[in-house]
Amino acid sequence: MTTRTCVVPTPYGDVTTRLYSPQPTSQATLYYLHGGGFILGNLDTHDRIMRLLARYTGCTVIGIDYSLSPQARYPQAIEETVAVCSYFSQHADEYSLNVEKIGFAGDSAGAMLALASALWLRDKHIRCGNVIAILLWYGLYGLQDSVSRRLFGGAWDGLTREDLDMYEKAYLRNDEDRESPWYCLFNNDLTRDVPPCFIASAEFDPLIDDSRLLHQTLQAHQQPCEYKMYPGTLHAFLHYSRMMTIADDALQDGARFFMARMKTPR
Repeated sequence: MTTRTCVVPTPYGDVTTRLYSPQPTSQATLYYLHGGGFILGNLDTHDRIMRLLARYTGCTVIGIDYSLSPQARYPQAIEETVAVCSYFSQHADEYSLNVEKIGFAGDSAGAMLALASALWLRDKHIRCGNVIAILLWYGLYGLQDSVSRRLFGGAWDGLTREDLDMYEKAYLRNDEDRESPWYCLFNNDLTRDVPPCFIASAEFDPLIDDSRLLHQTLQAHQQPCEYKMYPGTLHAFLHYSRMMTIADDALQDGARFFMARMKTPR
């Protein structure tokens, strides 16, 4: 495994990225967006997750250290992500990348950014490669209320209703942004041309209903997707793959989904 740091120019300024290359050449490139409620996290907090994804997929994983809120408000993180993808699509040879087939992945807030970025590319007709898959672990996708939000969440996971409101207010510019199709992704057109999605949830996560609804919506419109709930887990369980076999299983499940799409013409 080799790692390389690259600073990418974007309309908002430079964004640091980290490339994880398990082998000299790669069949695809996977962009990773870390979680942290839009206000926390960086390439180091999610280093192990990205290393394991690179190892399990055999592909280059590029972690994007997008600007955090509240200093950076919606849609800056999405536009930075798109700028990074555009940069690497134009400089692929310099980094030994295969950008004909790309994917997005993320956990928690990063899962929202991963799906939002893919939809942004589709909706804005920006070509950065063929998005073959999106890997989404316990994301939030736009629900403002749900059964799971009322049943779960507390001081132990930083996901009380007050916490969720705080993350949202830090990220969005105004109340109108709540209805934006790249924040409330259920307001986007999920009936067509959505890349294949691997949707993973944690059993006792207040955000589990977001994942369930996303899966049900895509399934109802014959959009390719796979849903898996991991029993006995809390939000952010991917971080504990050294101690919890089920966390490693969740990463390997996503990797298998991605590798299967590498072999499937789309």
